[in-house]
Amino acid sequence: VMVWLRRTTHYLFIVVVAVNSTLLTINAGDYIFYTDWAWTSFVVFSISQSTMLVVGAIYYMLFTGVPGTATYYATIMTIYTWVAKGAWFALGYPYDFIAVPVWIPSAMLLDLTYWATRRNKHAAIIIGGTLVGLSLPLFNMINLLLVRDPLEMAFKYPRPTLPPYMTPIEPQVGKFYNSPVALGSGAGAVLSVPIAALGAKLNTWTYRWMA
Repeated sequence: VMVWLRRTTHYLFIVVVAVNSTLLTINAGDYIFYTDWAWTSFVVFSISQSTMLVVGAIYYMLFTGVPGTATYYATIMTIYTWVAKGAWFALGYPYDFIAVPVWIPSAMLLDLTYWATRRNKHAAIIIGGTLVGLSLPLFNMINLLLVRDPLEMAFKYPRPTLPPYMTPIEPQVGKFYNSPVALGSGAGAVLSVPIAALGAKLNTWTYRWMA
């Protein structure tokens, strides 16, 4: 009984933290970060998303030792974001007001790396972290291409508490970078590895604290 109670506590803990991670992602103050800024700051968005996903996913994957936990973590975040999307829609905002980020495929790559390397922690950090950073911008750009017009949503339904310096601007594609997906993937792949290592180290600290 105690073993199952402990496992249940672990998975409940994952649910709580995944929900809070999602809150940090889609709600910054009183405006929806992703819809407003995904086009205008896609590189920054990609880096923040890949690093945030990998630190939580690898932490709980190593915590449980079960390949599939990272996907479980990303699925909770996705479900919670769809709940938030439904809530905004119920308040009268358009369906495209929130574009739900795509976390699950990248988390699946992390799980597959952990499983294919026979639960090798260092391979999960290096290979899995790289794959998350490389893949997440690609999946999210495909996601954005399916949205009618994020900038139209941002301008047509401005948040009343949005500070002036965070007002969405038209993207200057080609002046600063030519390919936001390539730049986001490159930077994300580099930064996700040390952040994944941080997640693994936090796991070690957790076990020491529990002991």
